[in-house]
Amino acid sequence: MVVLALVAIFAPVLAPYGHAETNYDQTLAPLGTPGHVLGTDVLGRDMLSRMIFGFRTALLVAVVAEALSVLFALLVGLTAGYRGGRVESFLMAITDVMYAFPGYLFAVLLVTVFGRSFWSVMIAIAIAGWVTQARLMRAQVMTIKKREFVEAAKGMGAKGPTIATRYILPNALGPLLVTTSFAVPAAITTEAGLSLLGMGIADMPSWGAMINEGVRYATSMPHMVISPALAFAVTLLAFTWIGDGIRDAFDVTQEEG
Repeated sequence: MVVLALVAIFAPVLAPYGHAETNYDQTLAPLGTPGHVLGTDVLGRDMLSRMIFGFRTALLVAVVAEALSVLFALLVGLTAGYRGGRVESFLMAITDVMYAFPGYLFAVLLVTVFGRSFWSVMIAIAIAGWVTQARLMRAQVMTIKKREFVEAAKGMGAKGPTIATRYILPNALGPLLVTTSFAVPAAITTEAGLSLLGMGIADMPSWGAMINEGVRYATSMPHMVISPALAFAVTLLAFTWIGDGIRDAFDVTQEEG
């Protein structure tokens, strides 16, 4: 994951060409073409450069979309779990409606309405993925707010917002971090799926868009599909393994040895 992050950060330095730089004299160049190790696409753009910049797109999706998703989940789950009553009923009714609606389809609708800008795609992915985390946060808060240290804080005169943010929230973050680590590859998959449908972020290279373009030439130039698909798979595996490590770190029932 560190290597992938470094590739994303230093993409302009590592990529031999710009991701949108075209060369119509070398369209659909095969593997091993001098100056184009992975060949070129139908517009003469260097495949290796577009794959490298694709890491940046994936990392932006992982960080921005999931940060927004966690923010939504924290606001809804913490408020509903701590306040209870009508506030909880109202917030969870909204959550249940969102939970019943297919998240991917909702993201497609939002991008269709608001366009293919960076923020519209990020917000669409975040809104489509916050529901499960909000329900988990609410369950954690409802359990923790009944514990003795919370009652002690109330007895010492701590106010509601202080109790929620200082005493309850830090103790409820563990399971949320685990689910977030597994939600990151799901967000990257959603962005790739949107790009595969031609609804991804405009003017930014995406592995989904590269796969979509390469499918037309899959029989004669399979590397146009295989190369971005492998990069996509490696990135998802990296995030998934990080999620496994975080889950094991928070699993207090796991025995050593």
